[in-house]
Amino acid sequence: MRWHLVMFVRAPAFGRGKRRLAREVGDVAALRFERLMIARLLRRLASDVRWRCRIAVTPDRAAPAARQWRRGIETLPQGRGDLGSRMRRAIAAAPPGPVVLIGGDIPAIAAGHIAAAFRLLGKCDLVFGPAADGGFWLVGARRRPRLPPLFARVRWSSPHALADTLSGLPNGVTVRYVETLEDIDDGDSYRRLRRQRGF
Repeated sequence: MRWHLVMFVRAPAFGRGKRRLAREVGDVAALRFERLMIARLLRRLASDVRWRCRIAVTPDRAAPAARQWRRGIETLPQGRGDLGSRMRRAIAAAPPGPVVLIGGDIPAIAAGHIAAAFRLLGKCDLVFGPAADGGFWLVGARRRPRLPPLFARVRWSSPHALADTLSGLPNGVTVRYVETLEDIDDGDSYRRLRRQRGF
């Protein structure tokens, strides 16, 4: 079956999104970071023949404009609900086959990480990419025979997000992990990124 990669992102807009980062580095720097990350992820991942890429974007009204980010990539609105509801919907909406969903604020993501997650889904039901702050930057689902319940009672944007997600899984669901990476959510992580990568 075909592999499906979902880029789960917020359309960059001045004064919206990445609010914690913007408070510490300013709205202009936060907007520049968001735009640059989406462009880099599309360049790194969208043309890989091992999977089919699609974009799930919020707010929903940004979906038509997001279709111009890269030609030939299906773009769909995330829809209503909390973060967990929207992520689960994006995973469930993909065509048949394993699905990997990633966020748009992890500069170190490379094609090798995505391929490793898909390989692990040959041996388990779910795969996670832990983030250094206690959340996760990747979630993948085999979806055979079906997608298990996900993201019940999760304290989003907290150090407990991954632990809460795991504790809410039904018994018998098998889980594996790919590499822990750092997402850029605050001034400290942004400054580390600039020092390491010349962002």
